[in-house]
Order: sequence, then C-alpha cells, then structure tokens
Amino acid sequence: MTKKVIWVTALVLTTGVWSARALPEVSNVAMQQVTGTRTMQITYTLSEDAIITLGIETNGVALPDNVVTFLSGDVCKKVTAGAGTILWDAGADWDGNLDATARAVVTAWPTNNPPDVIVFDVTEGAGAASYPVYYYTSLDALPYGGVQNFIYKCDRMVMKKIPRGSFTMGWLDIGVRQMTISKDFYMGVYEVTQGQWYRVRGSSPTGIVSDYQTRMVRPVTNVSYDHLRGSTSAGYDWPSTGSAVSDAVPFLSRLRDKTGFGTIDLPTDAQWEYACRAGTRTTFNSGDCAATAGGTVNEWLNPLGRYRYNGGWDGVTLPDYATCPPSQATHIVGSYAPNAWGLYDMHGNVREWCRDWHQTVMPPNDTDPTGPTTGSTRVQRGGDWYWSAENCRSGYRGSATPGTVSGSCGFRVMMNVE
Repeated sequence: MTKKVIWVTALVLTTGVWSARALPEVSNVAMQQVTGTRTMQITYTLSEDAIITLGIETNGVALPDNVVTFLSGDVCKKVTAGAGTILWDAGADWDGNLDATARAVVTAWPTNNPPDVIVFDVTEGAGAASYPVYYYTSLDALPYGGVQNFIYKCDRMVMKKIPRGSFTMGWLDIGVRQMTISKDFYMGVYEVTQGQWYRVRGSSPTGIVSDYQTRMVRPVTNVSYDHLRGSTSAGYDWPSTGSAVSDAVPFLSRLRDKTGFGTIDLPTDAQWEYACRAGTRTTFNSGDCAATAGGTVNEWLNPLGRYRYNGGWDGVTLPDYATCPPSQATHIVGSYAPNAWGLYDMHGNVREWCRDWHQTVMPPNDTDPTGPTTGSTRVQRGGDWYWSAENCRSGYRGSATPGTVSGSCGFRVMMNVE
C-alpha cells in the first residue's frame, strides 16, 4: 500500500557559529512540493557568500542525516549571496510522512569554518582544471549510501574535521609528552587509494597491487615523501607552484591547485597521533586496555587493521604482491572498524608518511609541534600489513629517507582550517 505523504511549506532561519564578525544570514526560507513528484523545492535568500547545508525537521525532531542526501542545487557547496534553490528528492531518500510541523533547516556556514566533512571530487582526473568540493554536516550525510560506497574510495576523497585539543603523545618505551593541537584540522577518512592517486596523477606507481577487482580501492603504495611534497634536490621544493600538469609537480601540490585549498598537506607527527588516538590513551585506538601489543595474533588489533598475523602474510612466504587479493597484503580501505572520529586504517594496512623529520627522542611538551628543522629521515606512522602488532600501536614511530618507496607504505591527506 502506498503511503499518503503530506508536504508542508515551512520557514526557518539558521546560521553556523564561528567568529565575532557578522555571520552569513539565511532568510525567506520556503519549502513546497514539486507537482506530481516527491521532490521538495526549498528556496532561500543568503546575505553573503557561505557554505549551505540542509536539514529537515518534523514534529520538532530532525530527520537523520542519512535520509536527507539526494540533494541538488545551491546546497552542500559554497554559494554566492542572493537567492538560492535546493531540490530534495525525498522519494529516493525517505518513505516517511511530513506533517504540518515539517520545516526545512537551511544552515549557512562561514567559508572559514566549514562543516565537519569536506569531499574532493577527483572523478574528472588529472586533466581537470579544478575539482568540485562538497560539504556535509556528518559522514552519515554523504549521498550514495554513505562513506563505505566505493565512490569514496576511488573517485572522491573524504576529509573529516578533527577537533582541537590536548593529548598524551608517545608510549612508555620512548617516553610520553603532553601536546596541544590548537586548531581544528581535517584528516582523510581513508588512506589515499590507487584509484584516487590515478585520478589526480594520471598514472600509477610501478610495482603496486594489480588485482583487477580491488586494486583501485586499496591503498596506493610505492610512493615516496618526495613524490608527495617534492624534493629540494629535484628543484621543486614545497610548496610547488605553477602548472599542475607537469610531472615535476608532486601529488599534494596538484590537489592544492585543483581544489583551491592551500593548506592541503601531510599531517605532522603530532597531528597524526592525535587523530589516531581520538581521545584514547591505550595501545590501540579502540580504547581496549591492552597493556602490550607483543606476540603474534593480537585480539585487540584484529578488528582495527591489517597486520602480519590477520592476513598480511604468514611470516614464512611473502604474498605475490602484484596479484594478491585483499585477503593478503593490503586490504580494501575501510575494511576494519573506524576510530571514534570516523577514521579508518590508522592501525596497519600501510605505514603513512608524516611531514616531520624524525628524531630518536620525544620532543618536549609543546603546542602544534612540527619536529626538527633538519634530518635524514621522515616520520612514518601506523604500522602496516607486513609488521607485527607492536609496530602498529598508536604511539609507535618509524621513519625512512624521503626518497624511499615501499609496497607497505602509503599516506593520507590532512588540511588545516583556514
């Protein structure tokens, strides 16, 4: 039996909360049904350029983010001041009823304080002049069924806001320090995949996993720090400028050029550990109280990431890295449980490059530390499919020379809030 759906025009005024300066304002909000459809048209007026998101309330209760996703028009992006129109395909999203209390909640976010989730659409590939950027209030608000859809593991890159705060960095065997991250920043929900690398670069590194069915959604490997940020000796030290189609322009510079976000980078050592821990102080970021991570099979790490003893390899015969399925070596990103901030594969799968030069002793207590000014190796974090559990701890730090490439090392992207 088809449900009777009652559509009601509603008004709301709402803005994001940010600085002391005047906030963008939304007015004249109206919602009505497009005749003969279950599509709702929402119109509004915007006082100044802002990022716009949409919510729907009924009976004074907000509908879940995951049922307000089929949106088009002036929404989920930066919108210029003036009249705006949003279309919500409620028929595709939701089979419930809207009664007389229903209203559209149009929120304007200052462009220097975006919502919690930013998505770069790299579908058009290396030849695109620019990449579209979309904004969402949560991971649940992502269209196409949410962040686990392969579109977000190949064609789009999802960034999650990490709230500022303080934490205990390190572990007992190397020392611990109190660190403060003074500003919110965004971190890639997934490690960058082979598909995303190909979209941005237009080519693939040599020696990567070539399993036809899964290669595009497994983490890219065999990329050096220099491939990502540039090498002084090669004459294109960071930050790179100029044409983003030259082979000399590193991955992160291309992403900066095509998205318009000038703070895209690798995370610092401290940012990486802070994002990994997500408020925990335990061996792994699940919060389980594992005192150590030694031994072979580790019950705390098994649900969190790929490492040597849960499929990485058997410790005797290395897998055929070129052709192996995801049951060996690297796994499809997002195959294990996320941490409390929605980040996947912070333990295992591949080691991740960080921005800092490596130092053998922990730095002193600090705010926004960036590591030494010189060195010979760069920090790597998170452990990988080849390593045992003890090398996949939240506080474990590895390193390698900037030109090193490895089938067990990749990276994820971060971005500071401007």
